[in-house]
Amino acid sequence: MIDPITAEILSAALVYASEEMGLAVRNSAYSPNIKERLDHSCALFDRDGRLIAQAEHIPVHLGSLPWGLKRMLEIIACEHGGVREGEMWVANDPYVTGTHLNDVTVLRPIFDGGRLAGFAANKAHHADVGGAAPGSMPADAADLFAEGVVVPPMRLMRDDRVVAEAVALFRANSRTPDACSGDLRAQIAGNYTGERRLLELVSRYSAQTFDEAVARALDGSERAMRAALRKIGDGVFDATDYLEDRDGEPSIVIALRLELRDGSALLDYTGTSAQCRFPLNAVFGVTLSGVYYALRAVTDPTIPMNEGCFRPVEVRVPEGTLLNPRRPAPVSGGNVETSMRNAEVVLQALACAAPERVPACSGGTMSNVMLGGTRSDGRTWAFYETNGCGSGGRLNADGIDAIQCHMTNTLNTPIEAVEREYPLRIARYEIAEGTGGAGRHRGGSGLVREIELTEGTAQATLLADRHTLRPPGAHGGEPGTCGRHTLKRAGTKTRVAAKTTLPLQPGDTLTIQTPGGGGYGALEP
Repeated sequence: MIDPITAEILSAALVYASEEMGLAVRNSAYSPNIKERLDHSCALFDRDGRLIAQAEHIPVHLGSLPWGLKRMLEIIACEHGGVREGEMWVANDPYVTGTHLNDVTVLRPIFDGGRLAGFAANKAHHADVGGAAPGSMPADAADLFAEGVVVPPMRLMRDDRVVAEAVALFRANSRTPDACSGDLRAQIAGNYTGERRLLELVSRYSAQTFDEAVARALDGSERAMRAALRKIGDGVFDATDYLEDRDGEPSIVIALRLELRDGSALLDYTGTSAQCRFPLNAVFGVTLSGVYYALRAVTDPTIPMNEGCFRPVEVRVPEGTLLNPRRPAPVSGGNVETSMRNAEVVLQALACAAPERVPACSGGTMSNVMLGGTRSDGRTWAFYETNGCGSGGRLNADGIDAIQCHMTNTLNTPIEAVEREYPLRIARYEIAEGTGGAGRHRGGSGLVREIELTEGTAQATLLADRHTLRPPGAHGGEPGTCGRHTLKRAGTKTRVAAKTTLPLQPGDTLTIQTPGGGGYGALEP
């Protein structure tokens, strides 16, 4: 029987090992999206594929990693005879890995003296994996194949040597081949780091002690989550919200019934809209991510994050709907925009049960910007970033200005990095003052980002939301201000849709204004 102090030391060491994996990926990455924006996530799993530790990276990645890892392992076992020592596996098929094509998952089985000891895995957003538009997230994609190359689980390494054909496949389908292959090598470095740290723990404490520490940690997180859910109390709580379609109409419904009973949670999405023929569908792994994020935020975020946390949670989503689409529905925007709205819906249901714990709604969008094309010298390029919005006002504080909220934990690309790497100039970058909703505690303001194309030819894809419906306030607080996109060409400004793909000419300037968060509490008369 393991003593509690040793168990705690091992659990904390595994968490830090996950963080160190992330540092290795960041420090080795080629693309600004990973090196500067930190658009990657890392985790460790036991030999049974159960999550045992993760870094504090991106919620939409992390919540889907356990779901995706299990499906990768099932395919590898069925079609390839299982994992072997010296291998790494790579995949980006969203219906397997759980997010969208840009998020490439790399998996390393960890062996100790010929015995499977666990897995290291990471997921990183590659700025371009092919498809109809630079950035691989075209706003008009009617199916998955328009969004880029689809890679099922395949070996990235064999006998600890890189499989050149696997790397060549990604390079051949990317507008940024050098960054793509460089980022794959960074992901390999991250997994080697996790493997090294996990094996050090097994060597120091023994395999039996390691296994006992893992079992104790999973059971402890389960008990803590059940206790936190019981503290909220039993009941049935409904919440509904709407996403805007390509015409700006708030016609896409996310409907949730949350049932809390004796330390367990059942989330039923019956009534949610059917899957659509443009890329707002979210694969089931993304839906789980929003649920897990919201529950942890409202219960007790200090509970160690592992598979035990979600043993008390059941999620039901009818197949063929927005939050559980059938292949090959397009899903690139579901990972970003729909995931944000799903998290807000879960939070609003929880606000009915524990109103003092939930802030007003955030700006409710990642405000995705994809730019890319061909330089004057013939080189191709692709740029991707999300943009912060205003977070909602809280029980005892104002919302935060210009911050990445909820399902993303990334940064805005530094101006210096943008202008060094791409034919772009950042003409304006500031807080959109006064866009947060009024209230006893105001919502945070969004931001303004103005981007000019300086040479060559390019396309822009914009995927955002809350351009029609304002982000709601809470407890009498006012809603935040909607976002807006503007194109300036030859001195003339025109309004641009929230979800669109359009051509750009040198001198064109796109202005992205993100929504503000809702206010919390009515203003005193």
